[in-house]
Amino acid sequence: MVRRLGFSVMTILLCTVLFGCASDCRQPVRVDDYDGVIKVACVGDSITFGSGIADRAKDSYPAQLGMMLGEKWDVRNFGVSGATLLKKGNKPYWVQGAFVSALGFKPDVVIIKLGTNDTKPQNWKHKQDFASDYKEMIARFRSLNENVLVWVCLPVPAYPENWGIRDSVIKGEVIPIVKLVAVEQGVKVVDLYTALSNRADLFPDKIHPNEQGAKLMAKEIYKALAGKEYSPVNINVRAEAVWSN
Repeated sequence: MVRRLGFSVMTILLCTVLFGCASDCRQPVRVDDYDGVIKVACVGDSITFGSGIADRAKDSYPAQLGMMLGEKWDVRNFGVSGATLLKKGNKPYWVQGAFVSALGFKPDVVIIKLGTNDTKPQNWKHKQDFASDYKEMIARFRSLNENVLVWVCLPVPAYPENWGIRDSVIKGEVIPIVKLVAVEQGVKVVDLYTALSNRADLFPDKIHPNEQGAKLMAKEIYKALAGKEYSPVNINVRAEAVWSN
């Protein structure tokens, strides 16, 4: 009996690590729990910022997510091109004005999509710090709002590499670490890697999704926040791309 119980526990833990989150982590935001608008901070790099998208104020993933969610939500874009999660990276998010602004926003929900630029050789040589830096970022937002809901995103694929960004490292090293951090910190996971896999047609420069790719990202994150697939309706929009660099 003891052996069977031990095996079951180990199996559950293994499945949790492999698939990114326990069942309770997949619960959507309870909109009725909020009297005012729900503040959403989209933290990330150039993919969040909307680099390469002609009208990023309208078509970046945070802007499209805001349109999907509607007037109850205040979605803001705090993406910084070239940013790394690693503090020792060549452009750490930690020292960017966007990070200060994101913390000052005191969000109810945080979407973190970092890790792509960390795969560059000059950055990934510090990979031993990736998990601890990720945990600290989550802790920084929790220190401002103990009820904040955090989703961490598995980075989108690269096809297969450019500017030193390598899909092999994204898939084989970054993603497993992000999943482990999610389990240890009790935060939620959005699998953007799978959502945009086999869609090289949406990545003109092999790294940055175009507006159609950004829409797929927004729909996947919408599903995580709302607990249902996105279905277009006529809504009043409360979305804002607030950061430029």
